[in-house]
Amino acid sequence: MQATKNGICWRLFLFYCLFLESSSQDFGGQTQFICTSVPKDMDICAATLQNSVPGEDLKTTVMQLRETVLQQKETIMNQKETIRELTSKLARCESQSGAEPGDARPGGRRKEAGTKNTMGDVSRGPADTLTQLSQTLQSLKQRLENLEQFSRSNNSVQANSLKDLLQSKIDDLEKQVLSRVNSIEEGKPGLRNETEQRGKVESTLTSLHQRITDLEKGQRENRPLDKFQLTFPLRTNYMYAKVKKSLPEMYALTVCMWLKSNASPGVGTPFSYAVPGQANELVLIEWGNNPMEILINDKVAKLPFLINDGKWHHICVTWTTRDGVWEAFQDGVKRGSGENLAPYHPIKPQGLLILGQEQDTLGGGFDATQAFVGDLANFHIWDRKLSVGEIYNLATCSSKAQVGNVFAWMETSLDIYGGASKWTFEACRQLN
Repeated sequence: MQATKNGICWRLFLFYCLFLESSSQDFGGQTQFICTSVPKDMDICAATLQNSVPGEDLKTTVMQLRETVLQQKETIMNQKETIRELTSKLARCESQSGAEPGDARPGGRRKEAGTKNTMGDVSRGPADTLTQLSQTLQSLKQRLENLEQFSRSNNSVQANSLKDLLQSKIDDLEKQVLSRVNSIEEGKPGLRNETEQRGKVESTLTSLHQRITDLEKGQRENRPLDKFQLTFPLRTNYMYAKVKKSLPEMYALTVCMWLKSNASPGVGTPFSYAVPGQANELVLIEWGNNPMEILINDKVAKLPFLINDGKWHHICVTWTTRDGVWEAFQDGVKRGSGENLAPYHPIKPQGLLILGQEQDTLGGGFDATQAFVGDLANFHIWDRKLSVGEIYNLATCSSKAQVGNVFAWMETSLDIYGGASKWTFEACRQLN
């Protein structure tokens, strides 16, 4: 029994020595063995414990080992975090190298369909491009017909020669459009040059617009300054007109105008008034498939207008700050009314009034998808609510019709930018 006990104690002693050796190697220390003679009949375990490393040193060694284990665990965790980070970076690099433009990417968002296009014309496919070109050509033809009528009534040789030249240009453009249609139908490889072809066509259109505008300028002396219309032939973010003076503070208003458009979806923004700190102080807009809306201090009322049929329509909106009561008139007839539209909020002064574009910032931030497309004329603003009879006189081009006391439609009151053009106002001539 004593021999068995001594054997166990020897094994424990050897294990303890190995433990000391391992611990000293981990901490960079020197290995040290302590040997002590033991009487033959003495308990080897008791002798070992009496002559071994003191208890305080053993406790210190155990604490050091524990600290080492914790440090190694922390190191392993840091290495795992580094591996995860590197793996994530590698995955991002691989996804970016293989992703298509507009795809979702780590750390970013997919460009939404409603994201603003502030770089020029609205992006469009072949079908949309052809539709836009067809509408533009139709607009140019209409203006040339007006020029032709004018030249016949004035026997102008110069006008006739210019008209013939412009008609020739339009014929060339129609051939280009027809060729484009054939290319789309037959799927010809020439579609790869679509951007270059579109650039050439639009460059020609721009030149054509300029020539017509120059010809139209020669007729200004033959009409009163208020008998004109503005034409916005394309949906861009650079065609607009700026009213030269700001609006005063108003506790009531009436805004009226003539509009003609067949744009779809939505005719765009006939006008917008922005003030410091509020881009939507007063806005009239029909955007996308939404009905036309009027915004006052960013509050919205939907208007019951239907005007995108390519015909002239007269519209008026009245509003008072008391209870935010509003009324809408189309072609002299009341079509709708409501209340709680920005009640007790006066229209603020010292802003910018823009025709043809919606402002996201004061005087800028135009979005091509919200631009007005069509013709606009006789835009007037009053600082009071007009009566039903006064609005009817405006819609019927009566000689009793009044002009705005806040803003009156005059060529000298506007600065025009981006190729928007002027022409003699047609609607009242047709009614009379």
